[in-house]
Amino acid sequence: MNQDAYTAVDAYLTEVLLAPDPVLDQALAAARAAGLPAIDVAPNQGKLLHLMAQMVGARRILEIGTLGGYSTIWLGRALPADGELITLEYAPKHAEVARRNLALAGLSDRVEVKVGAAIDTLPTLTGPFDFVFIDADKPSNPDYFTWALKLSRPGSVIVVDNVVRSGAVADPKGDAAVQGIRRMNAMIAAEPRVSATAVQTVGSKGWDGFCLVRVLA
Repeated sequence: MNQDAYTAVDAYLTEVLLAPDPVLDQALAAARAAGLPAIDVAPNQGKLLHLMAQMVGARRILEIGTLGGYSTIWLGRALPADGELITLEYAPKHAEVARRNLALAGLSDRVEVKVGAAIDTLPTLTGPFDFVFIDADKPSNPDYFTWALKLSRPGSVIVVDNVVRSGAVADPKGDAAVQGIRRMNAMIAAEPRVSATAVQTVGSKGWDGFCLVRVLA
């Protein structure tokens, strides 16, 4: 198997299982036009996040790492009409693109984009959140997980993206991103208040994976 095959399968799954969505397509197009990196979740991954948030009945969602708001739209659509999503974005340019995309998606009433370093913003938030999606700078993952747990409740779900990194996570001498992921994994393993696993994924975004955490207490 190779990347072309992974991409073809993702395209097939998206075509057969996901309805056409001009709003999401426009969000991606706007992000590319603004020069944002093409590191958004794949469409089928976005739908996975959407379904997981619905499965836990999320009314409050926290996202760490907004980019152009593509995953934010998927998560925001999982909320009830009176739900709330707070998404944290470091780059003002990215946040502005995300706000426009969220307005186009009709989600401005339930999504707030906060600009600044997440490690500075997180202490200002009030929990609990029912669902947390972490998809920001990987060296800071241990700090992000610590705050996600503080801002959660029993039954909350925390999802962390990009935890496999084309297999590099298995290398104890990996780069700063790998070290951040490995430190986070060690923290999760030692934390009695959570139950967790990780899954590898292949697709249009290459070889990567998610860490899935359920808060127990």
